[in-house]
Amino acid sequence: MLKMAVLISGGGTNLQAIIDNIENGNIDGSIELVVSNKKDAYGLERASKHGIENIFLDIKDYENNEKYDEKIIGLLEEKKVGLVVLAGYLKVLSEKFTRKYKNRIINVHPSLIPSFCGKGYYGEKVHKAVLDYGVKYTGATVHFVDEGTDTGAIIAQDVVKVQSDDSVESLQKRVLEKEHDLLVTTIKNLADKKVYIDGRKVEIK
Repeated sequence: MLKMAVLISGGGTNLQAIIDNIENGNIDGSIELVVSNKKDAYGLERASKHGIENIFLDIKDYENNEKYDEKIIGLLEEKKVGLVVLAGYLKVLSEKFTRKYKNRIINVHPSLIPSFCGKGYYGEKVHKAVLDYGVKYTGATVHFVDEGTDTGAIIAQDVVKVQSDDSVESLQKRVLEKEHDLLVTTIKNLADKKVYIDGRKVEIK
């Protein structure tokens, strides 16, 4: 069984998708801990409703970003976590964190990386940029997390057609559905040991 921790900053719809698929037996895993850097993140309440341990950690209580991440790493080690899932976690991980959990941290991003990603591209900003640019297709990406922002090896992607009458909200809604599916499928494949990494190339076997 794959032991996971989920890091969040907001509503936690991706977290809910993971919880639902663990509870229905689709994912052979458990969420040992949910961590948020935002006190009012609704995802914390979602975790509580399902009896999952959860915690808010305030960056202001720590000397710097590395000390903050050291606290999280300590909690993950206590729980013997094998996979860290960033599900709408709007904070860049320190190099210490990414090195400690190399190829064991995944993130879901609401575009087809390498387009509309990197510093400053998160949440509604991504979808606004997609619409402003006028591309015909966007989508979602699940990737491993490395020292950069949205630069880790890509595990899975799926496409969403941009409609001529799309608003940021309507596009975001359709992309979010893809995020849920991709994230759940990726975690299932990782739990089933079907994911193989060779440099930047990731294969599902």
